[in-house]
Amino acid sequence: MIKFNNVDFTYQNAQNGAGVHNITLSIPQGQVVLLCGSSGCGKTTLTRMINGLIPHFYEGEMKGDVTVCGMLTADSDLYEIAPFVGSVFQNPKSQFYTVKTDTEIVFGCENVGMPKKQILSNFENTVKELNISTLLGKSLFSLSGGEKQKIACASVAALFPSIIVMDEPTSNLDMKSISYLKEIIKKWKKSGKTVIIAEHRLYWLMDLADRVIYMDNGYIVQDLLINEFRKYSENDLHQMGLRNSIASENSLYRCNERDTGLTFTDFSFSYKNAPHKALDIEKLSIPKGAIVAVLGNNGAGKTTLMRMLCTIIRPTEGKIRWNGKDIFELGETYRGILGYLPQEFGYYPDMSIYDYLMYIASIKGIRQSVAKQRIDQLLRQVALSKYKKRRMRTLSGGMIRRVGIAQAMLNNPKILVLDEPTAGLDPNERVRFRNLISELSENRLVLLSTHIVSDVEFIANEIILMKGGKFFYTGSTEDLVRSMDESVFQCVVPKNEVNWYLQNYLVGNIKTIPEGAELRIISKTAPVRNAIRQDATLEDAFLLYFGEKAGEDYDDEI
Repeated sequence: MIKFNNVDFTYQNAQNGAGVHNITLSIPQGQVVLLCGSSGCGKTTLTRMINGLIPHFYEGEMKGDVTVCGMLTADSDLYEIAPFVGSVFQNPKSQFYTVKTDTEIVFGCENVGMPKKQILSNFENTVKELNISTLLGKSLFSLSGGEKQKIACASVAALFPSIIVMDEPTSNLDMKSISYLKEIIKKWKKSGKTVIIAEHRLYWLMDLADRVIYMDNGYIVQDLLINEFRKYSENDLHQMGLRNSIASENSLYRCNERDTGLTFTDFSFSYKNAPHKALDIEKLSIPKGAIVAVLGNNGAGKTTLMRMLCTIIRPTEGKIRWNGKDIFELGETYRGILGYLPQEFGYYPDMSIYDYLMYIASIKGIRQSVAKQRIDQLLRQVALSKYKKRRMRTLSGGMIRRVGIAQAMLNNPKILVLDEPTAGLDPNERVRFRNLISELSENRLVLLSTHIVSDVEFIANEIILMKGGKFFYTGSTEDLVRSMDESVFQCVVPKNEVNWYLQNYLVGNIKTIPEGAELRIISKTAPVRNAIRQDATLEDAFLLYFGEKAGEDYDDEI
C-alpha cells in the first residue's frame, strides 16, 4: 500500500538538515498508524511524502522512492494521487477551496471529474456516515474549529480514498470533538482504509492505532505494534518527549491577582441572521496581572470573545472597558497595549522566521533597533534562535505556534490574548510555554482560550467556563473543583465490559493493563466494589460540566 525505500529529503535552504533521513518503511492496507515525536522530528514531512506534496509542492533534495497504491509519487502528478490519498491538515482552513459547507464537501469529487450522480450519492452517504446534516448550508467562516474539522474530514471522505493522512488533527479540538473524530476514524478503519496520523496527543489513539512510529531528528527511531508501545511507562514516554495521559501535562506555577482591568457590562453579540446570541454576558470584571483561562467546547463562543477583545468585531450591545474606558473608543491606544495570537494566523511562507518577525514589528510601529533586540530575546524564550533563518513553510505546526506566540509579544503588551495557543505543541514545548506565560503575567493581563484543560490548571488564577455564548462559572480552579457534587474513582474492569461503562458513566481516561482496563470514572457512587477514590482535578470538573457518555464501541482486541 505505502512503501518508503531508503528515502532522504532535505528542505531547500533548510538549516540543520531539516527533513527526513534513511526512511525504509512499509504500511499495509487497513492499518491505523500513529506518527509521534517532538515538533520538527519529521512527522509532517513523512505525511507530505505520502500525499505527494513532497516533492511536488515543497522544494528540496529527495533521494529514494516513495510508492503509494502502486504509484511512484515523484513520477505522479498530484491530481493522480488525490483520488487515492485524502489529507486532513492541522489547520482545516488551509485546505478549504469554497465558502460553503455543501460545496466544500463535493469540491474534491468535482475536481477529479466524478459523474454528477456519483457525487450526489457520495455526498449523501458522507453526510449520513459523519452525522453532519446540521452543518449543511453554512458558511465555513461561521464554523467553530471543531466544526471546520468535521467538514475537512467530510470533504476527504466523500472521495472514498484508500488512504487518509491526518496532520495533528486534534490540535484545535476539545474532548467532545476528539471523541467525535475518533468515531470517524473507527468507521474508516472498519471499512479497510489506511489511516496515518501525525499527533502529539496520544491518549485518544491508544485503543485505535495498530502501530506506532516514533521519530526523532528526521529518523525513525522505533516502529512498534501498539501492544508493545503500551508497555512504556509514563516516565519512558516523558523521556521520549511524549505524553499518553491527559493529566501528564501539568506545570507548577501560579501567580497573584492584581487590580481589575477589563470589565464587561450588559454585553452581547449576534451574528447576522443567527437565531441565538453568540455572546451574552451580563457582567464581568477581569483583574490586571492575572492569567485568565476561558474554557469551553468548540462552538462555545471562545474565539468570538477573543476577537471582540481585540476589537476585530464590535458588540451588538453593551461595553467592554479597559481602565474604565471603552476599548473601541480608545482605538489605536488600546491596540498599542494589546498582543494577540489568533487560532489561525497568517504568514508569508517564503519568509524566514526572523524576517517575518521584523515585518510584524514594522507593522506594529516598533523601531528597527528595538525590534532586533526584542526579536532575539523572544526567539530565545520560545527556543527558536537556531532556526531563525528557516523559512516559515518548512516549519512544523508546533514551531509555527511558537512563532505566533513570539509575534504576539513583540510590543511587550499589557494585555496578551491567546486563542488556542498550545495547539500543535509537543509536551516539552507545552511545559515551556506554561512557564513562559507565568513569567510574562507579571504586570500583564493574560487571557487564553483553550479546550486543553491541563494547559491551564496550574497557571490560571481565574477560570471562566463558557457554554452557548454565556459564562456559567467564574472563579478559581480550587473553587470549581470543590463545586463538583460527584466524586472521582479509579477502577479496573474486564475489557469486554468497557463499552458498558462508557455508555453509563463519564469516563475520563482508559488505560489498558494486563488485568483488563483501568478507568477513571466520575460518579456520585463507586461504580464497582474495588473502586478507589481519587482527588478531583480541573480536567474532571471540565468533563463533568461539558462531557457526555461516550456510547462508542470499545475494541477489546487491540
